[in-house]
Amino acid sequence: MQEQLKVALIQSDLVWENPKQNRENFTKKINSISQPIDVVVLPEMFTSGFTMNAEKVAETMQCSTVAWMKQMAKNSNMAIAGSLVISENNKFYNRFVFVAPSGKISFYNKRHTFTLAGEDKIYSAGSEQVIIDYKGWKICPQVCYDLRFPVWARNVDGYHILIYVANWPKPRISAWETLLQARAIENMSYCIGVNRVGVDGINIEYSGQSSAYDVLGNKMTAFEPKKEQMEIVILEKRHVEAYRNKFKFLDDQDSFKII
Repeated sequence: MQEQLKVALIQSDLVWENPKQNRENFTKKINSISQPIDVVVLPEMFTSGFTMNAEKVAETMQCSTVAWMKQMAKNSNMAIAGSLVISENNKFYNRFVFVAPSGKISFYNKRHTFTLAGEDKIYSAGSEQVIIDYKGWKICPQVCYDLRFPVWARNVDGYHILIYVANWPKPRISAWETLLQARAIENMSYCIGVNRVGVDGINIEYSGQSSAYDVLGNKMTAFEPKKEQMEIVILEKRHVEAYRNKFKFLDDQDSFKII
């Protein structure tokens, strides 16, 4: 079990519907990291931007981007995480993929498809919660719109970290910041949110404002809005355990079953 986990949050612009160019851009960013890192987190749909043209950009789990993630993870000795468009069994998924340096792949399909943009008409919703065990840390992956639904993220599995990857638009960015902090506080876990910047192919603007919060809701990062940037946070297991043992708020939570 590893006491500390170092996580790099990469806030980046994305090239619209161009997986090859986005992979090349992220290769440069990841290769620029000059210190040992455990996990690198990329935005939602990091190969394409938040597109409804799934047929144009979709890949399988055996195609170029997942192979690239495996190679980058192996070469850098860092886990690589982010979501992309995956085609499987004649369906499209907005899939969070987590690739460890060993080559082990974990994934989570976005549960809450964004009806306002018609995502529910193109992409199939996931139905399973996923907890990724990495270096003794339990990680709960989530994607963008999932952030608005606290029941889905409720910490009944004892996870240590919530990770949200997103293309969260600038007009609603205050909700992004507020809800990330709330998810950290109510689940007594670290909460990391990685959002993109720039303007996409349908003229939607993103201001980034990626962030990480500790279990008390204290902000750990200082991302500048609208700027491509990377920050590294150091997560400590004893921070989680100390405050959970002291306050025991999770022991008092309501029991429920999601159907």
